[in-house]
Amino acid sequence: MEALSPQTLFTGQQIIWLPECTSTNAEAQALLVKNSATDGCTVITDKQTAGRGQRGNRWEAAPGENLTLTVVWKPTFLAPTDQFQLSQAVALGVLDWARQVLGAAESLRVKWPNDIFYGAQKLGGILIENTLSGPKIQYSIVGIGLNVNQQEFAVPTATSVARLTGHIYALPAQATRLLECLERRYLQLRAGRLAQLRYDYLQVLYRYQERHEYEVAGQKVWGQIVGVDETGRLAVEIEGQLHTFGLQEIRYIH
Repeated sequence: MEALSPQTLFTGQQIIWLPECTSTNAEAQALLVKNSATDGCTVITDKQTAGRGQRGNRWEAAPGENLTLTVVWKPTFLAPTDQFQLSQAVALGVLDWARQVLGAAESLRVKWPNDIFYGAQKLGGILIENTLSGPKIQYSIVGIGLNVNQQEFAVPTATSVARLTGHIYALPAQATRLLECLERRYLQLRAGRLAQLRYDYLQVLYRYQERHEYEVAGQKVWGQIVGVDETGRLAVEIEGQLHTFGLQEIRYIH
């Protein structure tokens, strides 16, 4: 990938480009161990051989057709209990990028906690790994995979920007735009604009205030997502009662 020059203060100012690697998150972790990753360091690859997604799933992407990258931030201003605030900011940054490319599409949503959906199809995923040090987050490894030019998928629930628009996109330009969108949201977070981030997140939350079927503890239930609590647990109203769920505790039924 050609040299990137994002108009940012620090995000993407240090770029590590790898033609192939097991995982950009793992490469970022290795850089941190060697103390050679600056705040905003970004690792980008054309081919990831062992990418990881939420719930321990693998992230599959055709080589050279999509955006696969990891940003390292050092959000020492955040307490460990505030990790979900970072998750919100990242998801919104990615959604801002998608809106720039696809237009202000009503179909673009963030599926809790931070997958990017167009309608009922997945456009991208985010995996954030935080390292804590006492009362603060020492650093965050923010892995992002976005389907840009890929046309064929093994699962019907995936889509790409190219499939939605019929156009092929230059990946360096899209990576640059993405880094700029991410930093804008990160700076909002750093400035303490938490109410705005929370409001924006709820406005784009997939199935927010809609009645749908879910699986909880092996049982199918009907519920309505009413928000996300301060620790990032999904708040769902079921039969008039409010319940909160962690990532492994509730499953969407399509």
